[in-house]
Amino acid sequence: MSRLVFSRKPAKFAMARIAGAIMPGAGAHVGPLGLQADERLPLPTPDWLRLRPRLSGICGSDLSLIDGSASAYFDPLVSYPFTPGHEVVANVINADGTAGQRVVVVPVLSCVTRGISPVCHACAEGRINLCERIAFGHLQPGLQTGFCTDTGGGWSNEMLAHPTQLVEVPDDLSDEAAVLIEPTACAVHAAARYTGEQTVIIGAGTLGLLTLAAITALHDSTTRHAPIIVTARYAEQKRLAKEFGADIVCTSDELPRHVRSASKSLVFGEQLTCGAPHVIDCVGSSESLQQALQVVAPGGEVQVVGMPSNVSLELTSLWHRETAIRGCYAYTHADFAVATGVIRHHDLGRLVSATYSLKDYTDAIAHAAASGRRGAVKIAFDMRGKN
Repeated sequence: MSRLVFSRKPAKFAMARIAGAIMPGAGAHVGPLGLQADERLPLPTPDWLRLRPRLSGICGSDLSLIDGSASAYFDPLVSYPFTPGHEVVANVINADGTAGQRVVVVPVLSCVTRGISPVCHACAEGRINLCERIAFGHLQPGLQTGFCTDTGGGWSNEMLAHPTQLVEVPDDLSDEAAVLIEPTACAVHAAARYTGEQTVIIGAGTLGLLTLAAITALHDSTTRHAPIIVTARYAEQKRLAKEFGADIVCTSDELPRHVRSASKSLVFGEQLTCGAPHVIDCVGSSESLQQALQVVAPGGEVQVVGMPSNVSLELTSLWHRETAIRGCYAYTHADFAVATGVIRHHDLGRLVSATYSLKDYTDAIAHAAASGRRGAVKIAFDMRGKN
């Protein structure tokens, strides 16, 4: 029995940053992530529950952390040492130690989970993703389960959760489908801003594909009034983007030409005079955000989904064209219910391309970091056997 633990070791973190810059995923070999024996965490309060993870996904934010490229902004919102893993399908452990209800975890550690009363304004409105208290209460800081020392995370054989964090998995969903509920809820949250106008999705990794899938599952052809253009780098990404309903799939280099044609733009320098009213950046790099500003229409919006890395941008066009960059982080409880329908609509469980045991974590992380090139989408740890 074992768990993966990320410790506060600045020298190893620096080594991971160097290794990850040379080869994505290589930070797992030299960084502060390591396999340790299981340690039973105390329940924060008696109403908390113990969970036995079944599958736990590897997210882009996990890879950024492992390769040392995560923003320093998050450091006060993390408590060390912690077990990663926030895309989790698990069984509740019954009082007699047997496996009970199968659930997915809503990982946001909001006011209620932290024992804070009265709850903050955002939590009172159900917008737990904007909770103002994620570093306070009776838990150590942690913006989500998987980044908090008190809760554990899915890359283990046991973790903790508050009852309000649990969503029962329907019997007709496989574990592979269920482990995608959390990232699909992110996509559903992003898709809520879709208006049917011309839309560009930059990036066809897991989050880009799921955002596209959410839009097309929730909006039929009668509500989609203009093309959806998706950038994809690899052949399998392009195939899935077309299957999930993209009207145009192209490379990043080809994107300005397609947006220019669809919006009947002129061009000065590299800037389109018109563009797409809605651009969704699912990459979050300096290059992708700069291109988003290049192809967004005057007065339009660039939506940044997920956790971007440190970026450097030329923002003059944002002022001149009165465009906006809007963050899109996490989800509400309602997004989880919608995500289940999106997964059924597109049979998304098939996007889990490979699973690994915890002891093979360096191979798993290398696969996840090279998933696009290797024709994969989602890589997960499998705790259903022995680790």
